[in-house]
Amino acid sequence: MAGFFYFSFTTLLVIFISFLIVRGASIALMLTGLDQKRSRFQALSAFTGTGFTTKEAELIVNNPRRRRIITWLMILGNAGIVTVIVTMTSTVVVSEGIQIPINVIIILVGIMVVYKIATHAGFLQKWDVFIEDRLLKTTQFEEEATERLLHLLEGYGLIRVIINDESSFVGTPLNELKLSEKNLLILGIERSGDWIPVPSSDVIIKEKDRHVVYGPLNLLKSTFG
Repeated sequence: MAGFFYFSFTTLLVIFISFLIVRGASIALMLTGLDQKRSRFQALSAFTGTGFTTKEAELIVNNPRRRRIITWLMILGNAGIVTVIVTMTSTVVVSEGIQIPINVIIILVGIMVVYKIATHAGFLQKWDVFIEDRLLKTTQFEEEATERLLHLLEGYGLIRVIINDESSFVGTPLNELKLSEKNLLILGIERSGDWIPVPSSDVIIKEKDRHVVYGPLNLLKSTFG
């Protein structure tokens, strides 16, 4: 009986730790620029060895940090799955007769309890905050190339719009341009040697302003071209 509790405890512990690893890895992937859903799916896929589509794989292969995260997930995933199989098999081996189905039921109940704990909203929030804080303190996640952060290689870009005295924009508040409706964002305005970062919507456009605008390149060209 003691052997059963030892092996079952080991199995549940490995499952719980595996969940935390996948959750932490998904946060690490998000810090490289991936969205939440894609990060969680890729982390789980790599850990379980199920893989993902060619297009999804390219997002990993083309980024060295993501490759490193996925590589560790594959290594830890293989080790964790093997451990679970071995310990669960050992649990059955040390059981006899009617004890076998009882032990299986106990393990299943234990897995449900672990799942409830691991998916508890309060617990998940604390774990996510802990992992994110730890990752942000490392040099791996302090900086990222501007073109990657802004997805400049995927149809987005930055332009500097110079407002001359003949521009129809002179004297117009930014909110009247309705740039947000076009997925365009003014990151800042260079004005008389000063820099106005992320200007508010009520800022009036003036002659000789230099606006740094971010958004889809085709819309940037059609709007300010």
